[in-house]
Amino acid sequence: MVLDEKIFYITKEGYSNMIKDLKRLKSVERPANIKAIEEAIAHGDLSENAEYHSAKEKQGFLQGKILELEDKIARAQVIDVAKICEEKVVFGAKVSLLDLNSDKEVSYQIVGDTESSIKNGKISISSPIAKALIGKCVGDEVTIKVPNGVREFEILDIKYA
Repeated sequence: MVLDEKIFYITKEGYSNMIKDLKRLKSVERPANIKAIEEAIAHGDLSENAEYHSAKEKQGFLQGKILELEDKIARAQVIDVAKICEEKVVFGAKVSLLDLNSDKEVSYQIVGDTESSIKNGKISISSPIAKALIGKCVGDEVTIKVPNGVREFEILDIKYA
């Protein structure tokens, strides 16, 4: 069952995390769920057994999550940022910026949609900031239209992990 035939880009770290999640779901979560279903069945009358219905609902959720991860892993295009030796901002780069509006320094890593996490400084390749940074060099100034207005940045540094 293919959910979406579109290839998507992901860092090596993000891919590794997906593999770990899939293994955990298959080797820990699913067996624990099967045991919970068996215990609920042992209590008898399934029509009024809330534990059974809850465990069956969780079984469906786990199966859906497993299928989703398997699909994503099959379609993932892993980009090894350690092999990139460019001087421009590209997928996987860690970019240090000076916010010219606030004079604050911020850093972002440009990652795939599935691994973006603003609290961890990871922005999606499809975000307005990432789109504006791609192809730029250290010293370039970038004006970015974001939902709450226009922001200006200067690229201070580009690193590839």
